[in-house]
Amino acid sequence: MPTIAIAGASGKLGGATLSALLAHNLIPASSIIALTSSHPGSSTFTALAATAPGLQVRHASFEDPASFEQALRGVDRSGGGEDDNDDGSGKNKKRKKWVEVSDGDGRERHHRVAINAAVKAGVRCIYYSSLAFAYSPQTRSGTSTSKAAVMRAHLRTEAYLTRLRDGKQLDSVTVLREGLYAESWPLYLGYFAADGADPRREVLLAGDGKVSWTAIRDLGIASAVVLAAEGGSEFDNGLFYLSTRARTAMDMAEVAGLVGAARGGKEEEEVGLDEAAVRWWASTYEALEEGECEVDDGMLEELLGRVGVKPEGMEEVVRRMVKG
Repeated sequence: MPTIAIAGASGKLGGATLSALLAHNLIPASSIIALTSSHPGSSTFTALAATAPGLQVRHASFEDPASFEQALRGVDRSGGGEDDNDDGSGKNKKRKKWVEVSDGDGRERHHRVAINAAVKAGVRCIYYSSLAFAYSPQTRSGTSTSKAAVMRAHLRTEAYLTRLRDGKQLDSVTVLREGLYAESWPLYLGYFAADGADPRREVLLAGDGKVSWTAIRDLGIASAVVLAAEGGSEFDNGLFYLSTRARTAMDMAEVAGLVGAARGGKEEEEVGLDEAAVRWWASTYEALEEGECEVDDGMLEELLGRVGVKPEGMEEVVRRMVKG
């Protein structure tokens, strides 16, 4: 039985992956190591430790490479995501600010902390949580380019992992390009509030396009199934899209309509253009217009089916968020 480390176990994706591993009995808790930036004794660390008997919790901070290396000692497979930048006090959460920079200096800098630590600790298999941009409807596969700055950082990390594998520092690199969080629609709708507190009747965007929105719960389950696969050979050195199908994809105008309906028709949101949008974020909308996030791949459904789960629809997610 391999020992699996879940990076960012106190975050959204890492937490969902950990929950899925345990809830679906995919691997014993004693074979799981939950990594968190929170320190021993904090409320977050303590809550993680109480998740299941036998679960190990270790401190690993992206700001402290040595802590990551120490936390990954004895691990066979590493996966997960970033946590919520919370030290357990509830006072340390910061909004990430990223800009387009040279290779190694963008948001991939944190990715490399974890990757380099894994290599030094002797981890041989890494499962990297990337994003489901860069999908090509023409080839029905992923590309190595994207109009979205956020995805270009992930592509740099993917390339870095490939170099390490080709250099024999890793045995296997599995890339999971995961669909845009269905729960993140307020972010893409110009930070439009999910709770209805925002009085605006119009949402201005730099562009629009279909998105295969995917619930965090479903991404966690699919990631867990991949991580726990026996032998790992089925997914070794592959690139997979974990996303809902194109037939269910919705653009921002359609999502705004769902929000209005969930609020009882009190709001009638319209999506327009705002060329003065922040350049870095605006590149995301350019990617949407190009169809980079309209994924048509059945891998997510297939993985969820292995544990008897069906994908949660965007309508359900919006209703849940708006209604509370």
